[in-house]
Amino acid sequence: MKDLAIVILNFNGKEHLRQFLPSVIMHSEGARIIVADNASTDDSVAFLKDAYPSVEIIQLEENLGYSGGYDHVLKQISAEFFCLLNSDVEVTSGWLEPVLQIFAENESIAAVQPKILSYSQKNTFEYAGAGGGFIDQYGFPFCRGRIFESYEKDEGQYDDSREIFWASGACLFIRSSDFLSSGGLDEDFFAHMEEIDLCWRLWGMGKKVYYQGASTVYHVGGGTLSKSNPKKTYLNFKNGLSLLYKNYTADLLIRTMIIRVLFDFVAIWRFIFILQWRHAGSVIRAHADFWSQMSLNRKKRSESQSLMRISETQVIYKGSVVLQYFVGRRRNFRQLKSIKGF
Repeated sequence: MKDLAIVILNFNGKEHLRQFLPSVIMHSEGARIIVADNASTDDSVAFLKDAYPSVEIIQLEENLGYSGGYDHVLKQISAEFFCLLNSDVEVTSGWLEPVLQIFAENESIAAVQPKILSYSQKNTFEYAGAGGGFIDQYGFPFCRGRIFESYEKDEGQYDDSREIFWASGACLFIRSSDFLSSGGLDEDFFAHMEEIDLCWRLWGMGKKVYYQGASTVYHVGGGTLSKSNPKKTYLNFKNGLSLLYKNYTADLLIRTMIIRVLFDFVAIWRFIFILQWRHAGSVIRAHADFWSQMSLNRKKRSESQSLMRISETQVIYKGSVVLQYFVGRRRNFRQLKSIKGF
């Protein structure tokens, strides 16, 4: 596995490294293990040098976020495959072999994610990726095993291997050549949904994204920004708009953006109704910032569209997961699959 570099991005995560790095070292024989430090202000680096001298360390001078941190670090690493691994992930015995086998079987596969379960409830799928990521036509992401805040128990229903739309950034395997040729992660996303943007570009380039249920990891989640943090709301809504604007073809863009704006307007009133004023403000600020940065957005759209060879993929859900979830009361992926258009 000398051609695999496992890269853990760290920011003030000494305790996560102390708890979860041993499982990575134990179950990743032959792979390079690299901690990329995002200008931590705790003693993470000193701890690593003392406790794990075999682990490589790359230090950044400032906190560039998830996207910028990985983009800068991965350009410095020579390996056939990268594994972008969150610091709060526990890996399991044999987690690498099934993933690498998928890459070996099909050169068109650019990225793969394993099954991601909750660290605190190990029989339940975790928010970030679960059994493989999908997206509806208005840019709302969901997963097999998790739709919004509804989580499925792991009963072996997603032990398969199959195409998905996006692979989770909590544990993302990707060919280095595809990462670089696609332009990598959009640093302006900073964090949240940047892996979906990357995977959309990969699909447009004629590549494939896969899920491998024979590999399992456990994710704590929320280590950087909790779901209750208004900044997370801001990033999700702003990046959701950017995701659509960058990647949809011209014939679909206008209608899709209009409907997405309407959905976001409803979200603002919902936050107000449940007295979450700061979250409502975050959605408003997300829109204000997105529309005020249209010159930059157009440039990024041009760059993204220049890579696209395929304008449509069957892995996008041709409906609204928001309406199916909140109105249709469909709480899991298998119920969505029964709907025409998916």
